[in-house]
Amino acid sequence: MSVNKMKMTFSIFRAARWQAHGVGRQSAEHLADPGVRPNTVRASGRNATRVVPAMRTASVVLGAVLIFAAAALVLPVFGSSDAYARSALYHLKTNGNLIRLRVTVNKSETIRVDKPFSEVLIDNSKIADVMPLTDRSIYVLGKTVGTTRLSVLDSEKRMLGIVEIEVSHDMESLNARLKEFVPGGNITVTSINGKLLMTGTVRDSVALERAVAIANQVAPNAVTNALTVTSSQQVLLEVRFLEVNRSATRDLGVEWNVIANRFIGLTEVAGLAAGPIPPITRIINRSTTSNKIPFGTAIASWLGNGVSADLIVKALEERGLARRLAEPNLVALSGDTASFLAGGEFPFPVKSDDGEISIEFKKFGVGLAFTPTVLANGLINLKIEPEVSELDPSNSVDVGGVNVPSLIVRRAQTTVELRDGQSFAIAGLIKMNNFKKQRQLPWIGQVPVLGALFRSASFQKDETDLVIIVTPRLVKPKAPGETLISPLDKRIASNDIDFFLNGKQEINIGQHKPFTGHIIDLTDEPVGGGSIGGNYGVK
Repeated sequence: MSVNKMKMTFSIFRAARWQAHGVGRQSAEHLADPGVRPNTVRASGRNATRVVPAMRTASVVLGAVLIFAAAALVLPVFGSSDAYARSALYHLKTNGNLIRLRVTVNKSETIRVDKPFSEVLIDNSKIADVMPLTDRSIYVLGKTVGTTRLSVLDSEKRMLGIVEIEVSHDMESLNARLKEFVPGGNITVTSINGKLLMTGTVRDSVALERAVAIANQVAPNAVTNALTVTSSQQVLLEVRFLEVNRSATRDLGVEWNVIANRFIGLTEVAGLAAGPIPPITRIINRSTTSNKIPFGTAIASWLGNGVSADLIVKALEERGLARRLAEPNLVALSGDTASFLAGGEFPFPVKSDDGEISIEFKKFGVGLAFTPTVLANGLINLKIEPEVSELDPSNSVDVGGVNVPSLIVRRAQTTVELRDGQSFAIAGLIKMNNFKKQRQLPWIGQVPVLGALFRSASFQKDETDLVIIVTPRLVKPKAPGETLISPLDKRIASNDIDFFLNGKQEINIGQHKPFTGHIIDLTDEPVGGGSIGGNYGVK
């Protein structure tokens, strides 16, 4: 740490003469007028010019006047307390006490001393520059972020006072930028040892990222983020994987008059009137083959017109057009990734460079990975990567004498923006299987030419379409002490009436009906109520 000694001969100032249009010597103890040019100061209401004795050159005095005028324009002062003073001028009492001065980078402050001093010492001139203006004032300029110490001595080298100087970032400018570019946020920024600590609240994660980015411009790689997002930042993703028979969808026959003028680029067919969307069962029950649209477009149409995704899936399953592969529900924080896999892993050998064979495992099945980001006003940015894979023994590979199957993979990756409860569908991931079946009589079917009369062949083409329906929801955890209810909490085991007559193994508690009869209960303890001649369903 370098120590710079700055000595000043104050006889220059005491011997200086002030002349202003015939006005005699003026006192040098004054404050500069901001309206006066830097090379002049105002004394007794007039423009005055300093005259230097012959022992000093005019340039030296002019430089001192310029420094004094520039420093006097800065608003400053410290009180005598150890805390940071907030007045415009900092005052140092010459009783050996310690004051603290906070200076912004590339800005200056002025310290007034109540007694004349002779020398000032700065511990680290790379952090701050100091310049004596008079024998009672010191000019301090912040250079880089950090702390240093300024010592003030008199002519006999006695300590008059110590100033702890902290050079910090421009917090005023930073707070103004945060208020401008992060509206609605309650952000407090504190400078601690050259680093910025951000505390408070913001509306969403986008505002949080913007606030941190603005702070990084002021203090690169020196920002500690302690901000809190007020809105819900947990996203529940409801996903349904459906495998739809594509040949069946061609027979589905959704008509243009059902969803005419519902899509960009589609026009109404002449003679067909567009009307309200009929029930989902009516759409699925249609069998006409004219005016068809892609199955994924039909799903999107139903979802866009307020039809529940569960209702669509149920209707397709009842008609035998689709089957559920998986139905996961995942929860992830905003910005984090959640994944899911329903399937398994199969081993396959891997040969290394030295000839050794090791076993690795490859995942297959129904998988999903998604990354949600909660935006302003409840909008959810969703990056989703679904995948469905299955083993394909027909394309197996022989590795080291081991038959390793390949994989049939259907994968998608997309990014969408939805609101809470809105759904979207992904379709078009088609799988095509061709089957050839041949039947023949033993031996006779292999006879050339005549054998064709005793054998038969059939070809089957199987096409399936993978449909993925996604619904994001904003969720919050339950308060401490609240219990979560499962679907089985409101159900009890059925007794003899429901089991034998109605074929139910479980019934809802609210579905009990009073019944008086003569049912003999063969169990030791009746389940769900009921006894000989007693009331049924009453505990």
